[in-house]
This record gives sequence, structure tokens and C-alpha cells, in this order.
Amino acid sequence: MHCVGHNYMKMVANVGTLNSAVPRQTSFGAVTSTSAAAAAEDPFSAREKFLPVTKAALMDRLTTPGRWPNQTQRDARRFFRYLDYWRQQQYAMRLLGLIEAYEPFSPDTDLLVTRHYEPQERADLQKQVMAGAEQLLRQANYTRIDPAQVNLIVTEESAYGLDLSVDLAAFEEIAIYYRGVSNRKNSRRNMMKFFRKEEFEVPIFRRLCVIFKLASFQDRVNRVMNDTGWPRKEAESHVKKLRAHLPAEVKEGNVYMKLFRNIPRTDIEMVFPNTQVRFRMMDKVRLGATAGGGLGFGIFTSAGKVALLASNPVGAAGAALGLGGVAFRQAMSFVNQKQKYMVVMAQNLYFLSMADNASVIVELAARAAEEDIKEEWLLYSILAKTDAGRADLPAIDKAIEKHLQDEFGVPVDFDVDDALERLIADGIVTENADGAFTTLPPKQAALYIDGKWDILLDNLPDPGHSAGDEAVSAGQLVS
Repeated sequence: MHCVGHNYMKMVANVGTLNSAVPRQTSFGAVTSTSAAAAAEDPFSAREKFLPVTKAALMDRLTTPGRWPNQTQRDARRFFRYLDYWRQQQYAMRLLGLIEAYEPFSPDTDLLVTRHYEPQERADLQKQVMAGAEQLLRQANYTRIDPAQVNLIVTEESAYGLDLSVDLAAFEEIAIYYRGVSNRKNSRRNMMKFFRKEEFEVPIFRRLCVIFKLASFQDRVNRVMNDTGWPRKEAESHVKKLRAHLPAEVKEGNVYMKLFRNIPRTDIEMVFPNTQVRFRMMDKVRLGATAGGGLGFGIFTSAGKVALLASNPVGAAGAALGLGGVAFRQAMSFVNQKQKYMVVMAQNLYFLSMADNASVIVELAARAAEEDIKEEWLLYSILAKTDAGRADLPAIDKAIEKHLQDEFGVPVDFDVDDALERLIADGIVTENADGAFTTLPPKQAALYIDGKWDILLDNLPDPGHSAGDEAVSAGQLVS
């Protein structure tokens, strides 16, 4: 086995160096820090594991003539296609089980409910759904936002000029994942520049997935009592007021999954069902000054007429009505401003939403399979052409990252261990006792996958239910 240092440049060449005849693609738009200080300030500036390259582009680059010895690039391309289909069917099998487990929690189901679950069985299924969905997100190279980062984001003003708030304590389960950090340009009118439009950059998540489940009413009440020391009656009244902001369709027993695109990083609150629109300080000052001035002038002009109540009751009544009209108009200005903000929020969500609930699971499974396949193609392109072992993995990792940077202009934190584990599990790569890897050549690898397909149907697992009892009655439809 070659030493890691001497083998590094050979590995770079084997994965594929930049071909001057092939046009270089521009950057995907990932946010890159110009200094260590900038990286420290932005918790989302680190390189991601996400490979923002299409499978077709990656296959074409990896199988360019001359990059495989003895004109074996056609065999490599055939193997890549076989591996692609093989990985997709594995995810399809996982998807069937996860969709079945999710059915009792789906808010969109139109199927008969014929199965009864004990509370513990339902709790176990919920854990299975959450664990399965989060595993798909990780395999699709999404990154989880930890609670500290969530609190940092949700306190900022929205990119759309809104001030939003959300009670995260209302949820029993909550998971927020993103993939792809970038910027996009928005425009706004600047009062300091005579209301001329100016462009500004908005940090965004190219993909944002949110999974949540409401806490039960009693659990929420108990939590409020523990946090505040209030008596139960007062805590129940408080929770009822908080839940008045929720749509009637949101149920405690459902697990909700939402997938969005190009969500501004300061607008995560927008995607939750209990989001409230608050007035910004500028709105409070403007509307308060307008309301105070209008109401004060109305009182001043009406005071004399009201004083003549005994001698001129008709004039006094007219003055009182006029004053009430002024107060009503000022109150409506607050209501209209809030409605305007609600419309802005609804319009942006409408165009940014990609999938809901069960369709999110299907989309994530497809993206997870795609990311796995791209990682395996890249790693195989080195292992099939290089004498390498476990000690060489750091150099292999760097070689692949350099290739992606040179070939596509994207900085990526490649996960070599994950891809290697799958290739070994499928028998494409074997690790010897001394740590050296033996990799099937492209033609033999394709035949090996072909053989695995032949025995697939003979070893299909039984998807029988492991939880719940089938009801004797005909069942009922979920409303």
C-alpha cells in the first residue's frame, strides 16, 4: 500500500481532474466566509455535505473518455446505472414501511381507519416515524438546526418587513432541517434615499423541512403550571388563549411535515401553524401618532358640542357619533395593517411550499437515494483505480472535495465513511485484514449487482403489522 502523502495526487487524478475542454460550472451559490471571524459570526457558514450537482452531470464527468484504464469507461457507466437503480429500490422498500407507520398520524389520509392502537403502541409508532424521517433527512444531507440556533433566528425581523412570533413550547415534537445556504437579492424603497428602490441580500435556506406534533392539551397545561406556578384553572385558561391562534384543522394526534424552498433564514416562524404577526416598533409609532392625532382632534372639535347636551341634544349626539367614527377609523387602520401583513405572509408561503406530510417522506427518500448514489460514484471512482486502504481515507476525502471544487466550483464536506460503509455492505468493496480495500472492477461490479437483483424477490421481508389490532367493525373515515 502506498503512503497517504504520496498517494494523494494519484487519487485526485483518479477521481478526475479538471478537463480544459469541459466548461467549468459556476458556484451553486453557497455562502462562503471570507475570514474565520465571519465563519464564527454565522452559524450556517460551514461547508455542507450536500452535493449540489445533478446525477447526469456527475456521471458524464466521471466517465469522460480517458479517465478509466483500458477504455473501461463504458463498463463504469453501466455499473453506475445499475448501482443507481439498486440504491433506489432499497429506499423504496424503506419508504413502504415508513409510509405505513405514518398513516395513523397523517392529516391528509382519506382511508378507512380499521386498526386500533394502544397508547404505548401509538407512542412507539410515533418514535418510528420521527426516527425514520430524520434518518432520511440526514441521508439526504440535510443539517439539523439545534434549539439554540432556532431561538436566534426566530427573534429577528422578517425579510418581508414582518415581525413574527411563534410559541415553540406548544409542540411535543419539533425538528427543523435545512439544506443549501445561499443569498438572494430583494428590493425595497429607502426613505433616506427619497424612496428610491435599493437592492439588498437576504440569507436563505434553499430547502427547509419542518416536522412537528402538538403537545396534548393536558401536557401543555402541566408544563405551564410547572414553569409559572399558576393554579390549574389559570393555566388552562392561558393555554386556551394560546391555542385560539391555531387553525381548527390542526389536531393533537397528527404529525405534520412541511417542505419549503428558498425560505429566508429570518422567516422560519412563518412555517408554523401558531405564528402570530406583531407590529414592528416603526408601525406602532406611526399608527399611534396617527391615531392619537386624529382622536385628539376629534375630541377637541366635539367637546363643545357635547357640553351642550342639555340645550342641544341632537348636536351633542352628532358630535358623539362623529367622535366614535374617528375612533373606529383609527382602530380599523390597525386591523388593516395587520391584515396586510397576514396577506404578505400567506402569499410568500404559497409560492415557497413544496410538499406536505406523506409527500415529504416520498421526496426525502428520493433525495436521500440521490445523495447516496453520487457519494458512492465518487468514492468508487477512486477505489476502483487506486491501491488504497483505510489509512488512505483522509486523503481520499480531500481528493474528492478538491475534485468537486475544481470541476463544479462547489465547496463540500464529503462524507467518505458513509459511502464506504454502503459499498462494503453491498459487497462492491471488501476490506482485508490488513485494512486494504479490494474493489470489483466495473464490469464485474455490474454483473454482481445484476445477481443481487435476481435474488431480491426471493428475500422480500413480510410487511405485516407489528402494532395495533385489526378492528372487527367496518371502520370509519377520518374527517
